[in-house]
Amino acid sequence: MSWRKITFIVVALIVLLGGSAALSKLFVSMKPEQAKRPDVEMKRSVKVETVNYAEITSPLSLPGGRAVSGSEVLLVSEASGKIEPGAVVLRKGTSFKKGQLLAQIYKDEVELALKARKAQFLTTMTSLLPDMKIDFPDQLNTYETFFRAIDLDQNLPEMPVIQDEKLKVFLASRGVLTEYYGIKQDEKRLKRHTLYAPFDGTFIQVNYETGSYVNTGGQIARMIRTDNVEIEVPVPNVDSEWIKIGDKVFIHSNQSNTELIGKVVRKSDFIEAETQSRSIFVKVGQADSDRVLPGQLYAVTFPGQKIPDAMEIPRGAVFNSNTVYIVVNGELKKREINVIKRNETTLVFNGLPVGAKVVAEPLINVKENTPVNILGEEENNGQKPRKQASAK
Repeated sequence: MSWRKITFIVVALIVLLGGSAALSKLFVSMKPEQAKRPDVEMKRSVKVETVNYAEITSPLSLPGGRAVSGSEVLLVSEASGKIEPGAVVLRKGTSFKKGQLLAQIYKDEVELALKARKAQFLTTMTSLLPDMKIDFPDQLNTYETFFRAIDLDQNLPEMPVIQDEKLKVFLASRGVLTEYYGIKQDEKRLKRHTLYAPFDGTFIQVNYETGSYVNTGGQIARMIRTDNVEIEVPVPNVDSEWIKIGDKVFIHSNQSNTELIGKVVRKSDFIEAETQSRSIFVKVGQADSDRVLPGQLYAVTFPGQKIPDAMEIPRGAVFNSNTVYIVVNGELKKREINVIKRNETTLVFNGLPVGAKVVAEPLINVKENTPVNILGEEENNGQKPRKQASAK
């Protein structure tokens, strides 16, 4: 192709494109200009509640209650020797009743030694009575009665009260008082060889079984009381002040639909460092104590105390810990409130004038003096919002 043809084609394309652009501009300029739509003021709609104070009872429900025994005791041997069978088996999980013989430490030798001392004491009293007949005839009948009451298989009877100083010297010089109180001491030592249940309970740990040898001070077993069960509930310290000793509470089992009644009996006087909570102890009623097993988890509902002249709103409506928005003449205004109690999802407060319109929902990206509509009042104002911009 020659250069003349190429030049002609290029010039023709330039003319064609330029003409097209000119015609497009002409057609656009001939199109009538549309009128601009007037700006419409955009107002967000907010949910409000009218401030009206009344008496509020704010309950507190906590799921972390754990049943614990009212008593946990170590069964410790006060004597050394072989453990002999009692009325119950020394095994983990064995239950027992108050007063039952749990175990006994071998005591035959101790019993025989005690009987020997009592026999010696009888010999001393036998040699004593003839002299008393001469020197203290008015006391003879009393000490003869005491002598006849002595039984080798029973504890010594109480020694007659000594009021005469000469009689006291006479008895002391014959060794009567020394032998008497020595025998009473041995009787107490013999009692340490038998271990009785101090309450209705069960063994949760057994270190020595029947037939084992135990030394003095040996921890035979660990046992808990089962007829006096409490529920320990960790309560945040900020909520613990609303719980009083004696409050009636409702106990819900996490494994069944049963509901029990309890009463607050104790509050710990310290705060757990890790959880910043206080332990509240709830006593289960006697009729329901056998339905509560130590270690089981329960949800506990505390009724709370009555709060006069207060109002409750969602926690999300409060920012900066104690600031809310109210609506005044169609605009948002910040106000501080007096927070009385914080619940899981709500907040109890006062401090706003009665009749004020407090915003009862969280707002995002708003500032004071922002114009707003109140939900439910847009139609009364003859205005329909094009867009609801409130955020929850």
